[in-house]
Amino acid sequence: MKEFKGRPIAGGEWKGEAVVSHGGVNTLATFQKSALKNAKQVIVSDQNNPDIFGLNITGKALCLPITIGSTTGGLVIQTVCAMKIAPAAFLFSEHIDSLAASGIVLARIWEDSDVIAIDMLGDEFLQTVKTGDSIEIKSDGTVIVG
Repeated sequence: MKEFKGRPIAGGEWKGEAVVSHGGVNTLATFQKSALKNAKQVIVSDQNNPDIFGLNITGKALCLPITIGSTTGGLVIQTVCAMKIAPAAFLFSEHIDSLAASGIVLARIWEDSDVIAIDMLGDEFLQTVKTGDSIEIKSDGTVIVG
């Protein structure tokens, strides 16, 4: 078991499973197909991200360095939150980017989403956590892996 301390952007408490991307997550490429099909879960459609391509990330802790891609990123995150198919948490090793932050915060305000976002968990966090690991999130930004 290993503990990491980050900065809560959208805090909360949660326990569940990790899905890990070592590269930046392209929000449009990741979520678009599931959102457009009005799917019941997000199956990652970004074939350029071999870490998570084809995996179900709905209700899981998406562990990532940062989101990348177009300026639609925030809207895409807000949309999957509104559809109730988003990850339960976005756990960033780096500083959260403005597009992901806007989508997560707006989803909390406008969609009554309880999605959690914690950033600045550090490089060691992404080196430690593996897809399938158990994650526990505390409201103060503490993330326990294992």
